Amino acid sequence: MTQQQTRRSVVTALGAAALAAPAIARAQTPPTPAPAVAAPATTITNPPRDFGPGGAPTTYFRDPDMITVDPAFNGITQPNAAIMRLWTGALWSEGPAWNAQGRYLLWSDIPNNRQMRWLEDDGHVSVFRLPSNNSNGNSFDFQGRQLCCEHLTRRVVRYELDGSVTVLADNYQGKRLNSPNDIVAHPDGSYWFTDPPYGGQLYEGTPDTPGGPSNLRGRLKPTLGQPPGMGSMRRELPTNCYRIDPGGRIDLVITEEQVPDPNGLCFSPDYTKLYVASTGKGPGDTGPGGKGDIHVFDVGADNKPSGGKLFSDCVVDGIKCGPDGLRCDVDGNVWCSSNAGRNLGYSGVVVRAPDGKLLGRIRLPEVCGNICFGGPKRNRLFMAASQSLYAVYVGTQGAAPG
Repeated sequence: MTQQQTRRSVVTALGAAALAAPAIARAQTPPTPAPAVAAPATTITNPPRDFGPGGAPTTYFRDPDMITVDPAFNGITQPNAAIMRLWTGALWSEGPAWNAQGRYLLWSDIPNNRQMRWLEDDGHVSVFRLPSNNSNGNSFDFQGRQLCCEHLTRRVVRYELDGSVTVLADNYQGKRLNSPNDIVAHPDGSYWFTDPPYGGQLYEGTPDTPGGPSNLRGRLKPTLGQPPGMGSMRRELPTNCYRIDPGGRIDLVITEEQVPDPNGLCFSPDYTKLYVASTGKGPGDTGPGGKGDIHVFDVGADNKPSGGKLFSDCVVDGIKCGPDGLRCDVDGNVWCSSNAGRNLGYSGVVVRAPDGKLLGRIRLPEVCGNICFGGPKRNRLFMAASQSLYAVYVGTQGAAPG
C-alpha cells in the first residue's frame, strides 16, 4: 500500500465517523417529553377504599379520614373505629334523627319525597314515610315524638305516639312560613326552628305561585305533580328563626338581619347558648343571603336570645366549609356538617371547641347535609351526606336526644 493510499484510507474513515456522529448522538438523546396533563380532581382515597360493610379493613389504629388538627380531637374520637357507609341511593340526604326507644335512625331523602329508616339490629334500610311532603329536618323531642320540617307544605309537624299528626306551625302572624328547615326541642317543652327559603324550588319542594319571589316571571308551574292545594303559596316572610311555646304561641326569636338564611341549629348542653348556621343565598332572596358561617346567641331564663356574635367563619385551610346541620356533644363541642363544594377533601364534618377553635374534621367523599348522635349510648355519629348515610363511633356523647 502506498503512502497516498494510506492517507486516503484514513481521511475516508474519519469522514465517515464524522458523518455518523450526529446520528449516534441523536440516537442517545432522549425525546422531549410531552406536556404533563393535570389529573382530574377525585374523591378516591389513595389507595382506594370501600366504605361499605363488605369492604376491606381500612383502620388499624385511627381512621385516615378522621383528621386531627388539635390534640383535643383525639380525646373525643374513637381510635379504632372506622367510618362506614351504611347505605346509598338517595338524591339528597338530610335531617337524620335517632329514635332511642325503637333503636333506629330515620332521615329525609328530600327530592324523592320520602323518609328512610335504618335499623340498628340488622342494618336493614326501608322507606319509613312516603310521601313525606319533601321533609327536611327531623328530630325527636323529650317524649320520643318525631318533629318534622316540611318543605312542600311549608309547616312544622309532630307525629304523636298514637300515629296522629299535629301541625305545630304553618304561619307567623297570618303569613305563610317559607320552608321550615331544622328543628330542636328544649326541656321546657318548646321547639325552636329555622325558616329559610330552600324549599321554594322544583327539586326540594315547589316554587312560589306565579309572581312570588322564586317564580317572579310565572314561567314555572308549581302545581305540576303535586296534590291538590300544593303550589298555591308564595313567600311572604323574611328568613327568621322561631320558637313554638308549649302553649302553641309562635315567637320570632332571631331575625333575618341577625342571621340571614338560617339553617341548622342546636343548643349547648346547658341550653344557655343557641348556635345557628347561616347558609348561602336561597331561591327568591333579594339580598346577599347568608355568608356560610355560624352564629351563637346567649339564651336567658326568659327564652330570648341575646348577644348574637359570629362563632365561626367556617374556613379551614383557606377553604370555605359551608355549614348546614349542627349538634353539640356533652362537653359543648360543636359538630357541624360541611359542604365545601368542589374543594374535594373538605366536605364531611368539622368539629370546633366551645370557643370556636378548630379541633378536627371528618373527611367524606360526599357533601354532608346534616348529622346527629345516636346508638344506644348516643356515641355514634350519623352523617346524612348527599346520596348516602355514613356513621362512625366517637369518644363522646351527643348532648341532646334526637
